[in-house]
Amino acid sequence: MRGDGDGWAVSPGGVRHWGKFGAAGLLLRAPIGAGGVAVLLQHRAPWSHQGGTWALPGGARDSDETAVHAAVREADEEAGIKAADIQVRAERVTAVAPSGWTYTTVIADAGKPLPVEPNMESVELAWVPEHEVDRRPLHAAFAAAWPDLRVTPARMDIGECPQADIAGLAATLPRTVDLGVEFVWLHADPEGPGERAVLLNPPYPAEAADDSEAAAAVSAAGDPSAEPGAAVSAEARVLGIPRSRVLGPEA
Repeated sequence: MRGDGDGWAVSPGGVRHWGKFGAAGLLLRAPIGAGGVAVLLQHRAPWSHQGGTWALPGGARDSDETAVHAAVREADEEAGIKAADIQVRAERVTAVAPSGWTYTTVIADAGKPLPVEPNMESVELAWVPEHEVDRRPLHAAFAAAWPDLRVTPARMDIGECPQADIAGLAATLPRTVDLGVEFVWLHADPEGPGERAVLLNPPYPAEAADDSEAAAAVSAAGDPSAEPGAAVSAEARVLGIPRSRVLGPEA
């Protein structure tokens, strides 16, 4: 049964946005080998808003729904993606209208590119390598939001991690890591793309106090005394990942 969210939110001047209580969409990533990552995109049906463009599965929120619930429900309805097969990592409000209407992008990971079942709202659904997303004709709102949603790849050498963390990392990688001001695709393929990554955990510098520091944290390879943000050669630079962002708060 349809909920109560279907309908238009109208801003001053008559500009309309779909979803009486806002809207939400699911940005779902999955590993594709060699440290790579793909994004599930929806080729929008011709009759829909900006039909023929590519965007995310999504739609109107109901009054009793969180953005996460709405995005996951819409992905099930439009692509056959089941909640049990994905792990939500973060959410971002990526559009705001004068009416108070918002669009929230919910970021999630799957363990592999899942089979999909398009409904009438899609011409097709496709797992698209992340670096190829902006080569497609994107829905204007998604195109505007995409630069802040895409990931920076990073290679984690699990063998260099503290022994107590190795099993946990092996179980959770690859995955999207939310650093607050950017997203990282953290993988363990030594030949894969991206800078080398280390956990901000002894013997590395202590975890940064806030998101901006965490995103900028850098240490020198092989130099435990290096401070986050230290100036080092390009060959020695590593991306510092707060331990709690990957393995959760310490017990």
